[in-house]
Amino acid sequence: MRAILAAIALLAPAAALADGGRTLFIQSAVEHADDTATFPLYRGTSNGQTVWYVVFDSSDGADADALGVNRSQKLANARGSQAVQSVRGGRAGSIVNGAIDFPGTVDFTPVHKVVGGVFPPSVAEFGSVADAKYSPIIQLPDGTIRNAPHVANASGVHDKVVSIDFAGGTVTLRETHGFSGGKPVRYVSTDASNPLAAALEGSTFVPRLNQAPMLDGDGIDSSRASLAAFVNGQTGAANPQRQGLNSAVIDGLDPLNVLRWNPSQGRYSPLWDVHLTAWTPPVIAAGGNTRQTDYGDILGLASHGLVTAPDGSRFAASNFIVVCPIVSSE
Repeated sequence: MRAILAAIALLAPAAALADGGRTLFIQSAVEHADDTATFPLYRGTSNGQTVWYVVFDSSDGADADALGVNRSQKLANARGSQAVQSVRGGRAGSIVNGAIDFPGTVDFTPVHKVVGGVFPPSVAEFGSVADAKYSPIIQLPDGTIRNAPHVANASGVHDKVVSIDFAGGTVTLRETHGFSGGKPVRYVSTDASNPLAAALEGSTFVPRLNQAPMLDGDGIDSSRASLAAFVNGQTGAANPQRQGLNSAVIDGLDPLNVLRWNPSQGRYSPLWDVHLTAWTPPVIAAGGNTRQTDYGDILGLASHGLVTAPDGSRFAASNFIVVCPIVSSE
């Protein structure tokens, strides 16, 4: 295992900064032109072993500013829930002077595999799985909630890792493209409460995330935010209207999910309450299943019966979470 980690550490991250007028929400990140981003890498412990993790979001504004990460006040609503693991150390605003000890961590040994020319794929196996105590959503002793997923330990590295520099304290992760408020965004998919979602996203399977309050709740009293994931959008890598999980499987490209909020808005959370979304057969027959970029527009389509849940029932939350902190937006 050490040999694998050493080999990955030798890989150099992309050098070109792809700012292009983009808004960088995670100030501690450096985005690159190849759809990757480099983040500070932190060392912690779990059951006496070394773990490596990244911080993307914090419920506390001062803590978020100190770390150069997103502020998500709604994460505070997960405090004390079964979706959170309470950690020791790591006082708000300081990691170096308050090293974190995690009760749980991740097994990175499973081999990520997705096979099949249609959605759902015939084979969908996640590449990492949480132990019984792990969650990327952690509660510090002072009550601050952070999104701090593990990306490496003695068992291996997260499937999103492109390169990792343990000595230099940085890790480069693969980003995913999507939309929010009509604008393209880039985010990092780290964890999911559903095994198929974890396989498709290349994320860690963390069942306990589904205990985050509250299902189909998007308000300031919820720890979740809404995301629409089309299952039957158009396909074709060169098709400007392509979108959806079927396209992700068939074309091997990002599904272009639609996220309701971004980190500049008070209702943002990295805990996305996935709403699997299906175009109705008449809309598809008329060629109306075009690419969508704004969640509000999708709500309008649902109110007119043009999109539904995959089984034809009303548009609603699909009872699983994906953890996808937004890094930047155009």
